[in-house]
Amino acid sequence: MQEEVESRTVNLAISTTKLTIRTVISAGQAYLRHRKELAAQKSGEKPTGKQTVQELIGQNQGVSSIDIAKTDLRGFEGVARKYGVDYAIRQDRSTVPPKYLVFFKAKDADALTAAFNEYSAKALQKSKRPSVLKQLRAIAAKVAELPGKVVNHDKKRELDR
Repeated sequence: MQEEVESRTVNLAISTTKLTIRTVISAGQAYLRHRKELAAQKSGEKPTGKQTVQELIGQNQGVSSIDIAKTDLRGFEGVARKYGVDYAIRQDRSTVPPKYLVFFKAKDADALTAAFNEYSAKALQKSKRPSVLKQLRAIAAKVAELPGKVVNHDKKRELDR
């Protein structure tokens, strides 16, 4: 009984220590992020890549927007990072299902054009790709139609004797 109480006490102390260490680490990381943002603001450095709509509009370079499907947000983010396009993603909840608006700007119009050409090509290629689930269901249906092998156990037993 005493050993069980001691082991539970030790386990409680260890888990509390782990929780405390994780909290201190996450607070330190948040502090470092905050300091980095303050340093960027003081130096007049403009944010790049994904940012808030207010930051994007605050750069006074003109902002455009497009609708995008939620399922392909990651694909757009990758292409936008590749071409150095600054963007902000906003959810429009006034419609059902909600739409996602992507506000964007780029220093170079050619970079913006190239980014959207690549993104639209990827989306088109993805839509043309055959569905693996449909192919799997078709194969499963064909296999189910095949006649099964019937084993006559009586003959099998006679051969064994």
